[in-house]
Amino acid sequence: MKSPLTYLSQLSQVIGRPVCSLGEVVWSRVGACLAIRMLRGAGLRSSSALTHDVIRHVRKHKMAAAFRRVWSNGRVFSQSCRRFSTGRGLLPGPRPLPFLLVTGGGYLGYKQYQKWGQGEDGAPPPVATPTQVALYRSFPTRLLSRAWGRLNGVELPTWLRKPIYSLYIWTFGVNMQEAAVEDLHHYRNLGEFFRRRLKPAVRPLCASSCLTSPADGRILHFGRVKNSEVEQVKGVTYSLEHFLGPQKRRCKDSSSSSSFRDDLLSSPDSDLFHVVIYLAPGDYHCFHSPTDWRVELRRHFPGSLMSVNPGVARWIKELFCLNERVVLTGQWQQGFFSLTAVGATNVGSIRIYFDQELQTNTPRYSKGSFHDHSYIADQTVKFAGEGGVALQKGESVGEFNLGSTIVLLFEAPKDFSFNLQPGQRIRVGEGLGSL
Repeated sequence: MKSPLTYLSQLSQVIGRPVCSLGEVVWSRVGACLAIRMLRGAGLRSSSALTHDVIRHVRKHKMAAAFRRVWSNGRVFSQSCRRFSTGRGLLPGPRPLPFLLVTGGGYLGYKQYQKWGQGEDGAPPPVATPTQVALYRSFPTRLLSRAWGRLNGVELPTWLRKPIYSLYIWTFGVNMQEAAVEDLHHYRNLGEFFRRRLKPAVRPLCASSCLTSPADGRILHFGRVKNSEVEQVKGVTYSLEHFLGPQKRRCKDSSSSSSFRDDLLSSPDSDLFHVVIYLAPGDYHCFHSPTDWRVELRRHFPGSLMSVNPGVARWIKELFCLNERVVLTGQWQQGFFSLTAVGATNVGSIRIYFDQELQTNTPRYSKGSFHDHSYIADQTVKFAGEGGVALQKGESVGEFNLGSTIVLLFEAPKDFSFNLQPGQRIRVGEGLGSL
């Protein structure tokens, strides 16, 4: 019967590595399986004899010392019999392996929370109590979002860009075939990858619809606004006045006792409608003008940065009123119109292209405060005229750093009808409804 050392030597010849470095192979899954099968094929039945021979072989070739050198170097690990090193001084922040572990763990947690948000029997979970909301708001989500924003700006080494972006693409189902630049090495950091541009022809505008989708995402809710309450998801509402803030009365015929909703309408023959679109992390992160309209006012509400995931939206009432948001209000052909970009965890940065003065997620703010900026005859804002900033349907308006939510509130004739279904996927330029 041949000695097990003979089979180990034969194994090293097959792999093409010397016997003294077989520890790196045996400790890998492939090497371990091959070694065990060959040793069993030699007819070994005595565990003591096997242990004695292996220990003698390890001592003879000093493989134990080699193991200590490999494992003491935290930047080297083995996978499928090949070594991978992050090198020295390439990244100022976290190393790739912890980054991948954190990303993977976050994805699993995200999926588990989605499952919990639906409830065990498909019913929505109960609404959070004020104590639960206060506890959630006490988390340092604003600080974490600022840290995430800085991490997004860290330039990645060229060799690391493809594996990092590929993991993100696989996790969130990103369609890179629509990107203007498909080469992953082109994006120097995560921020550039999140804000990637699309090919011009992949988002055609629906010419037959007076109102188109401003973003890629999923329809959370839509319909008429009743009793000055808006549904963020089915069965969970928020106050229209708290969401938009004080507004001037637009209808001359409205009485002093009229509701906040009625004060927004310019005609008694009109009604107020809303659409809520959720942008997932894998969606296109820019938002566009849904129609031809004129922006008169920007109102910035500093606030919390809680998640706007549909599961959280079902759980926390008035979530959109608590989170930081940027409200653009103005006029379109039917009267009042507003587009609101709602911030979320890791989405503290909301950018409006024509407003360079806007700064979101600042370290300090007063609770319940808001900051107004009028675009009417504003010389500091590009494209601003006497009536505000004129936007064309499909024109780029702004961007998020990650997924978030867009809320449209608009006046339209009472016979306006939506061409939507709850929960449906929608893309920029697709029709929302018709007159």
